[in-house]
Amino acid sequence: MSSSSALPASSLSSPVSSTPLHLAVALDGAGWHPAAWREPVARPRDLFTAKYWADLVEEAERGLLDFVTFEDGLGLQSSHFAEPDGRTDQVRGRLDAVLIAARVAPLTRNIGLIPTVVATHTEPFHISKAIATLDYVSTGRAGLRIQVSARQNEAAHFGRREFPRFGIGDLDNPGVRELVAELFDEAADYVEAVRRLWDSWEDDAEIRDVATGRFIDRDKLHYIDFEGRHFSVKGPSITPRPPQGQPVVSALAHQTVPFQLVARSADIGYVTPHDTDQARAIVDEIRTEQAAAGRAEEPLHIFGDLVVFLDDDPTAAAARRDRLDGLAGYEYTSDAKVFTGTPAQLADLLLQWQQAELTGFRLRPAVIGHDLEAITRGLVPELQRRGAFRRSYEADTLRGLLGLSRPANRYSPKLSASLEQGAPPAATAAATA
Repeated sequence: MSSSSALPASSLSSPVSSTPLHLAVALDGAGWHPAAWREPVARPRDLFTAKYWADLVEEAERGLLDFVTFEDGLGLQSSHFAEPDGRTDQVRGRLDAVLIAARVAPLTRNIGLIPTVVATHTEPFHISKAIATLDYVSTGRAGLRIQVSARQNEAAHFGRREFPRFGIGDLDNPGVRELVAELFDEAADYVEAVRRLWDSWEDDAEIRDVATGRFIDRDKLHYIDFEGRHFSVKGPSITPRPPQGQPVVSALAHQTVPFQLVARSADIGYVTPHDTDQARAIVDEIRTEQAAAGRAEEPLHIFGDLVVFLDDDPTAAAARRDRLDGLAGYEYTSDAKVFTGTPAQLADLLLQWQQAELTGFRLRPAVIGHDLEAITRGLVPELQRRGAFRRSYEADTLRGLLGLSRPANRYSPKLSASLEQGAPPAATAAATA
């Protein structure tokens, strides 16, 4: 039997936050527990319908969450780290995350939409225009979560590269460490190419003057001429600069190499501490890497990830987890902390971890049909009562919700002239936004 990981019930004496939290949910199938689809509240027959995903995002928006992320991959889900498992008693198969986000975007008004993108086997040009399109469809609420893959079965779908077979126990092997470092370096190049493509149209490149017959100003479309170790991209994009200028880039990170990707390339990093001290150590390491990357003055959110089982009674939450473990045939564990308890107890934990300088949290509902509403209708009101979460949306773009200014275009003459005169890029972008 698994024991509850909740804090003692102490909501009446817990700290009141002076800095409101950012809050997101990670959506994956019927939920993050592999047996979630067998719960009475699950909707397994609806998993591949647009309405299912629209309902989830509308519920998240009802709870005033900053954004949702959509999981994705290039191979079937698996209980094994690096290869298929052949199981038929768990959810297998998924819809494309970018297309899900584009479908639900017109049905929502404020919440951010962040699909997962696997950089290892896709091209920056394709993803840049897909996310730019999502930003237009959502009127400024798009982002992406960058991910890498070293699975042999996924590489075999494309036939362009091969990877050695390895398991989670091999991550300290020098050859595997070198491969992982290479994949994350490639992901950093990928993000840089995507960001430059988003900037390849200046904001006023579209003239649309019927009288003169001029639709665009060709001088305001720019070749990005990106030459990296992994990509050579000419540009410009075929899609005008997104409404946000730069949609939000995020990545999940567990150790130093992915921490470096977050520090170098992301607006949000998702991390997986299991206690406050570990959270503080992770934040310190990422901030150090951020300074080393020359981004010390740029805003970078660090969100803690948790899998959550939430019930009004902590024993009910623990019992639900135990029952699902029984259906799965093994005790569920995760890279993230698995929390079982009440919304008030979870609020205690989030405010405690906030003291480690985490700026927000991305919650993974163990059973979406149950735990998503427990977040939006239980946790959110509890955090609002403590002054730790918004009571209404204060911005209509994802960057706005996260307190990120709209960056200036790197190819605009005004910014280029400032950079040539030696102004720091972050300060220049803020001054010209």
